[in-house]
Amino acid sequence: MASFSASAEDENDVKHTKAAKEPTSYAEQSIYDKPLMERYVLDEIRNLRTDFQALEKRMVTEITDRELDVADKSLNYANVTVTYFFYLIAGAASLIALVGWQSLRDIKTNTKELADQQLSEIAEQYERKFQALERDLKRKTRIIAENNKEIERINEIHNLWLRAQHSQTPEQRMEIYNEILKIRPGDLEALTHKADAAMEMGEYHWALSISNRVLEVDERNANALFQRACAYARLGAEDQAVSDLELAVAESASLREAAREEADFESLHGNERFDALIDSEGHV
Repeated sequence: MASFSASAEDENDVKHTKAAKEPTSYAEQSIYDKPLMERYVLDEIRNLRTDFQALEKRMVTEITDRELDVADKSLNYANVTVTYFFYLIAGAASLIALVGWQSLRDIKTNTKELADQQLSEIAEQYERKFQALERDLKRKTRIIAENNKEIERINEIHNLWLRAQHSQTPEQRMEIYNEILKIRPGDLEALTHKADAAMEMGEYHWALSISNRVLEVDERNANALFQRACAYARLGAEDQAVSDLELAVAESASLREAAREEADFESLHGNERFDALIDSEGHV
């Protein structure tokens, strides 16, 4: 066993000695221990320095050219400006010499007169425009005021119509219709309702007169024809009543049903024309 251990130790020593003698591979060497890499880095640094020097030279050359170009343009501009300035002085001096100081005073006077004339014309134009604008504003103000008054009248008339609907007696309604006619004289609707109130009051001739006033303005007014037919029926003029009722129904078919239920037409029942008129749609 002792001889076996000794031989094993000798083998280990031999292996360590061989490992120490074997050289390190190229990939495991440090970058500074590689000659080719060091040469490559030095060449790159030298190329960068060369390129930088060339760039600096080009920049200096371009800047110098730009400065020379600007200086040349400035000198040219100054030369042209001075030349034109002297031309202007020479032209002004020649003009003064030609026309003289008297002519210059005339030019000044004429220019002032022309300017005053132009200003006067402009002032007159604006004055006319302002006057037209003022007239237009007054007209529109008047229209607005009239519209406001008309709105007030319409509201007042509307309130009167509401009062008439809630009035219990024909006399009260008659007073309200008279107030409406005071606000708006000749209102055909108010006159027609006034004729109806007169019929309820038993004033048949009055109702007939009011209906005639409406029909003088609008001869085809269906409500006025109906009211006049009622007045004629109450007054015993059956033919005239039926004629007016036929015209009223022709203008407004809804009055046919009203005629069937109208108490003022009781005297017309049995009249062939009246019965034919109210029964034309199959009613008995």
